[in-house]
Amino acid sequence: MFTGIVEEVGKIKAVKHLGKSMELEIQANKVLEGTQLGDSICTNGVCLTVTRLSPTGFSVDVMPETMRKTALGDLKAGSSVNLERALTLSTRLGGHIVSGHIDGTGRICKRHQDDTAIWLHIECDSKILRYIIEKGSITIQGVSLTVVNVDETSFSVSLIPHTQQNTTLHSMLPGDLVNLENDILAKYVEKLLGKSDSSSKLESLLKQGFA
Repeated sequence: MFTGIVEEVGKIKAVKHLGKSMELEIQANKVLEGTQLGDSICTNGVCLTVTRLSPTGFSVDVMPETMRKTALGDLKAGSSVNLERALTLSTRLGGHIVSGHIDGTGRICKRHQDDTAIWLHIECDSKILRYIIEKGSITIQGVSLTVVNVDETSFSVSLIPHTQQNTTLHSMLPGDLVNLENDILAKYVEKLLGKSDSSSKLESLLKQGFA
């Protein structure tokens, strides 16, 4: 599990394509501290297993299913990536609970500057959008963010200067593909209540003050 608080921006040192899968060699520093073979590192929002370690980086395998469901296939040597080690019991949960299991991808449809903030507007499939609510949480490229607005086809987030300086999101432009992970709590609630009448049950619970 992760928090969506990026620890470091790493750089892709090499990409080795292996049919429908690939191997990534990632240059990093901070996330190497205490990391061992088999540990998980969230890379642009995707939970990946460390297969090799070196003094200056680590390697991971990206399987065909991950290639199909994420934007990792767009990476090339020189690309920057958001990195976060798995949380520990002593970790501050500064973002929200992130599994590193991507629900799908979205595409930046608009970007604009608002004083010191950068707004990103992202189009995505309705199966992802259904779990996104205003002032709720969303993970974009491994970054925990608060949703500002939602409409029928897209949602928007606002990047504070700290996020701009410490993640890759400042470089996102219209047309770019991004990895998205919904708030896991929303999916569990829907599953427990039953998909067919989850909306009416949720509304009833809210009226009773239980949710």
